[in-house]
Amino acid sequence: MKHEVVDAVQNLIKEKSIDRDAFQEIIESVFVAMIKKKYGKSDNFSVIFNPDKGDIEIQCIKVIVPDGEVRDPATEISLSDANEYDPEASLGEETMVMIDYEKEFGRRVVVSAKQYLIQRIREIEKDNLYREFTQRIGEIVIGDVHQVNRKEVRLYIDKTEVIMPQNESVPSERYRRGDSIKTIVLEVKAANREPEIIVSRRHINFVRRLFELEVPEIYDGIVEIKAIAREAGERTKIAVDSNDKRIDPVGACVGMKGVRIQAIVKELNREKIDIIPWTRDRDMFIRRALAPVIPLELVYLEGGNKVLAIFPDEQIAQAIGRRGINVRLASQLTGYNIDPVRASDYYQEELSLDEVEGLPDGALELLKYAGYRTAEEVVNAGRDALDTIVDLDPETADHIFQVISGYFEETEEDA
Repeated sequence: MKHEVVDAVQNLIKEKSIDRDAFQEIIESVFVAMIKKKYGKSDNFSVIFNPDKGDIEIQCIKVIVPDGEVRDPATEISLSDANEYDPEASLGEETMVMIDYEKEFGRRVVVSAKQYLIQRIREIEKDNLYREFTQRIGEIVIGDVHQVNRKEVRLYIDKTEVIMPQNESVPSERYRRGDSIKTIVLEVKAANREPEIIVSRRHINFVRRLFELEVPEIYDGIVEIKAIAREAGERTKIAVDSNDKRIDPVGACVGMKGVRIQAIVKELNREKIDIIPWTRDRDMFIRRALAPVIPLELVYLEGGNKVLAIFPDEQIAQAIGRRGINVRLASQLTGYNIDPVRASDYYQEELSLDEVEGLPDGALELLKYAGYRTAEEVVNAGRDALDTIVDLDPETADHIFQVISGYFEETEEDA
């Protein structure tokens, strides 16, 4: 039976990796539906599908009746017709008849069945593809670039097209048709035709997976990646810790003679990678994250999430990094909003009240008696605070505050 449907089935079997039992169930259901549509029932029909050859047979059990007395063609066959299959057939017996479905159902119905069959196979293939790549989210895959435009890069992975959007590619990398590149499966979106599979080289989990592939201790859970901060194509900071005191987490990531980290850096096209030992000590962790420059002091501001990092003046540029990348990545890695400050700006000498000129007679003694020692303390306290000083009238208080605040502003301008 080399009919059009059989040829279509054979082609589908060759091209699509679909479960044989599911495929057989679809084939049989299609032809059972055709039988029911024509005869109104299918109890005495059998659909036999050979998945190895793609052959389809329809068998029907019918009762033999005298010629001219066939009332139900679905269940009865005349004696003369039955003798064509079996010369020894006799009245009242049951006989098996092979159905030529193209002749029996008509070409239009057969073509319709073929189209339905192909549609169902595509639905199964789409579901299989969605399920397969959903299970592979977070996995590194290798794909061949076949199309590049401003919005995206399209790749083939095992004959499946995947998409790397522009915002998931690395800005400094250039992709060309035919290139074989590694990416990470980021997301799988259901779509009308086929699932939309999104991959990335920019996501921090791409770096995480590369370390897992290159560093057996990470894959085995001995060394743990605690945090990653990355600006793709520029720099990555990664904090690691060891669950075994005998194993140095940084040394494990670097490898003998740097072979492990070199493999990762090569895959990332020479992107700089800082490997930092993780610690629960927040001061130590922030200092390590800011390497290669170590701050002189860390000052935590109110709220606890913002911290001033005081650096020597000559090292401030290196501490900040090109376009602020070093401080920005350190902030992402540690979870603290790090504000770099020059030492000369932070460690300014306080202006003593004895150095302020133009104060009214007796004002200096009243201010010191009230606990003030520097001009900054008076300015920070505010004008209203002077009203609480005994023996200081409002007009004098106004004058004192104007002199001190004015002097303070002048010294700021001079600086």
